[in-house]
Amino acid sequence: MADTVRILAVGDVVATAGCEKLKQTLPKLKKELNIDAVIVNGENSAQGNGMTPFSIEQLFSAGADIITGGNHSYKRREVYDTLDGAISVIRPANYTEDCPGIGYTVLDKGFVRIGVVNVLGTAFMEAVKNPLDCVDASIAALERDVKIIIVDFHAEATSEKRAFGFYVDGRVSAVFGTHTHVQTADEQILPNGTGYITDAGMTGPKQSVLGVKPEIIIERMKTNMPARFETAEGECVLEGVLFEIDKKTGRCLDVQRVNA
Repeated sequence: MADTVRILAVGDVVATAGCEKLKQTLPKLKKELNIDAVIVNGENSAQGNGMTPFSIEQLFSAGADIITGGNHSYKRREVYDTLDGAISVIRPANYTEDCPGIGYTVLDKGFVRIGVVNVLGTAFMEAVKNPLDCVDASIAALERDVKIIIVDFHAEATSEKRAFGFYVDGRVSAVFGTHTHVQTADEQILPNGTGYITDAGMTGPKQSVLGVKPEIIIERMKTNMPARFETAEGECVLEGVLFEIDKKTGRCLDVQRVNA
């Protein structure tokens, strides 16, 4: 039995196009890269953003093990019951206990148990509970049962993401950023053994502005008028990051960006 576990974190899946790209690409990718577990950010997986029971089913049918959320987790009311009833779909831990869903969970693969945490940043984002306090509480709840903890930090500012990574360095196995839909080139292992990337990227239309038709965004920039966002068409890309983790120590041994 292998001494390591290979975990793929997939960047924000955008609309139907992103779901279809995931379904087309992920099964083959799992075989090629010998992937043991897949975490997918699905907060934009529904057409028009947010999550729905249907879009969640699409992500699971593509091969996701855990689905994480973000600031659009509650965009669609029809997903509330799903969030309340599922342990494999989580939303940011910063929301209060009265909100639907949970902020962390454990993925049991039989040969390994993996803790997964979802946290929302606060810089240029909505006012929620302090992300550092939330990740502390989540780690404390998980570390009694698991050696491996992966965190999806859904945040806007690169500085906040970097600081968050150093804050949890050595206490979690890996941190991957989501939300900006632009994959960064700073994948690394932090000094105390935590794998890190500022943003895993996006799974959706390649020729787009964060998944949206460029002409819509340009018109909005020129006129300052509201615009209805429409998903761009054409070739799609799957972006993410692959972490190799030591099962005994929980330390990250390797980090690779993935583009497919």
